[in-house]
Amino acid sequence: MNTRTTPHRTPVPTDPGSGQLSAPFAEAVLAHAGRDWLRLNVPGHAAAPGSDLAGFLGSRITALDFPPLLDGIDLGADTPLDRARALAAEAWGARRTWFLTNGASQGNQIASMVAPSLGRTLVVQRSVHSSVTDGLVLSGMDAVFVQPSVDPAQGIAHGVTAADVAAALERTPDAAAVYIVSPSYFGAVADVRALADTAHAAGVPLIVDEAWGSHFGFHPALPPCALSLGADLVTSSTHKLAGSLTQSAMLHLAEGPFADRLEALVDRAFRLVQSTSASALLTASLDLARRSLATDPAAIARSVEAADRVRGAVRALGRFRVVSDGFPAFPDIVGPDPLRIALDTRAGGITGHEARRLLFRDHQVMVEVATDAAIVAVIGAGSVPDTDRFLEALHTLPSPLTGSGPVPAAVSHLPVPGPAKLTAREAFLSPTRVLPAERAVGRISADTLAAYPPGIPNVLPGEVITAEVVRFLQRTATAPNGHVRGAVDRGVTRLRVVD
Repeated sequence: MNTRTTPHRTPVPTDPGSGQLSAPFAEAVLAHAGRDWLRLNVPGHAAAPGSDLAGFLGSRITALDFPPLLDGIDLGADTPLDRARALAAEAWGARRTWFLTNGASQGNQIASMVAPSLGRTLVVQRSVHSSVTDGLVLSGMDAVFVQPSVDPAQGIAHGVTAADVAAALERTPDAAAVYIVSPSYFGAVADVRALADTAHAAGVPLIVDEAWGSHFGFHPALPPCALSLGADLVTSSTHKLAGSLTQSAMLHLAEGPFADRLEALVDRAFRLVQSTSASALLTASLDLARRSLATDPAAIARSVEAADRVRGAVRALGRFRVVSDGFPAFPDIVGPDPLRIALDTRAGGITGHEARRLLFRDHQVMVEVATDAAIVAVIGAGSVPDTDRFLEALHTLPSPLTGSGPVPAAVSHLPVPGPAKLTAREAFLSPTRVLPAERAVGRISADTLAAYPPGIPNVLPGEVITAEVVRFLQRTATAPNGHVRGAVDRGVTRLRVVD
């Protein structure tokens, strides 16, 4: 039976006369920076205008860099920080919002740490970010993984269906929660409403890693945010597309039958993993990003229009393909994030890795990520970059069509993970040894290994290492800009296994 009794709120409507126009924490920090302080406290740069840091970053930044626990900023009752967090909760339609200064990874770790209060096993989308795996190590929970759909042409993972989650819940009587990702790194949006209904029918909450969807719900052209669709706990990587500084994020708790039980636990787990020296700069940027999202829908519309122009031009020119045009073929995808521009570069005669390298080196154009087959560019909510420059650079890339450039390699398909023999925590804390990669095949991994970005684990602690996985990770490591998070060495020539 569905346990939901309280409807979820939708993000606050944009109203120029509303309190969303204020940024109480940022304004308080700015006011403090304008006073003539003798700073005999941390940070050690003391906002000295002649310091190397001020010379590099500018004295305005160092003047705004205050430590926590200051009257008039975050100490006492009804502080500017309290008001800023309340405005964020109102904007996203949450019961309560926490500001994070260690990224959405911190939010995923918190969510994983509180789940044991609800059961023994997490039902988890297998293509979650590696920080969710880190949370499993911290919590010690068992996990039942739901495999995502995979685009064989692109070699990328998308999402999971409600039917697959329901099947996993049926075989998991001690389930604590369902943990999914939406949107994916390539912008695939899951059917969060159906997934929430499925989780609630089984009496468990839905946790959503909405790291890439912090802007959702703030304009009609954007998908609804996960909270408005029934999610119970949502990680929001505000710095990604909502405009706050790198490493800043939010964690949102919804109203509903799980809220009373989770709120105090989330607050305690937050204190375990949040720095006691949280950055005022990161926190202020969250306050300002929220204000921009909630009060300037016209800016978001311009960003969506810019992204649409890029996709339209790519289709018209015909050399490359738009990856999201193929999303309707997958039952787990209900739509794309319009601010994500994923392009199949192999269709234009060049690998994604080579395209990214040449865009960076020859055109000073940075894109978010590359795979063998594609590149992904993003446009932040409120940003309108020079899309003509990007399109021109993209279409001057060499290819066999012009008689130059490398012949594109075959897509490196995502490897099937090996079977799990231990929990993530058991494997992580077991005695280990480091072996040459070829000798590690068939052994149990003690580490999380993830081709990064996007940081989706290819090997989890407790899983058997396969030859296919080793080949995939080594190929990733040798690609331009390739990196394997958690590897013992850069080339993945050695692996840490349970002894």
